[in-house]
This record gives sequence, C-alpha cells and structure tokens, in this order.
Amino acid sequence: MAKKVKHRTIIFYKDYFQEFFEKQRRKVQDKIIWTFELIEELARVPEIYLKHLENTDGLYEIRIQQGSDIFRIFCFFDQGQLIVIANGFQKKDQKTPKKEIEKALLIKQEYENEKG
Repeated sequence: MAKKVKHRTIIFYKDYFQEFFEKQRRKVQDKIIWTFELIEELARVPEIYLKHLENTDGLYEIRIQQGSDIFRIFCFFDQGQLIVIANGFQKKDQKTPKKEIEKALLIKQEYENEKG
C-alpha cells in the first residue's frame, strides 16, 4: 500500500486536549482520530472539518460529529503546516461558548510565549 502523504502534522500542546479526549466514548475517540488523520492527509480540508473562527487571531475549530453529538476542538497553526491542538469540548448550543474560545486563546498565548 502506498504511504500516505501528510500535508500537515498535528501535535498536542501539554495535556489540555488529552484530558478531554480520555473522557469521551470509544466511538467519539475513533471519530476524532479519523478526523485528525483526514486533516493531516487532505491537501484542502473542507470547512465541515476545519474552520477558521471569525474575529480570532488565527484560531481554528476542528468539527466532529458522532451520531447526534457535536464536538469542537480548537487548534492553531505554527509554521504553516504544524497544527497545535489546544482544547476540546462537547457543543450543546448553536453558539460556541465564549469561555471555550477564551480558553483556547489563552492556550495559544501560552504556547507562543513558551516558544519565545
């Protein structure tokens, strides 16, 4: 089988995301992993999977649906093709909670500060 070409690489920053991931059902975890692989491998990622959040400084959301459950995982780019995963949550309303966006922006800030 041909080796899959990676257009992007996803990394986790600290354990912000890991805690969220470990609490999810197996099916949700599988869907998250599948979506991450898709994002890494597709040259152009459809907005249903990866979307820039308006009015944020480079914050994106990875969109995951498993059955009727909807999840969002915030991330941002570093050096073009490196995607840094910040935090995730289960979406219960139409609007993304402001506190989740603020948390993701704080994680992004922390990441950038540490990089120097």
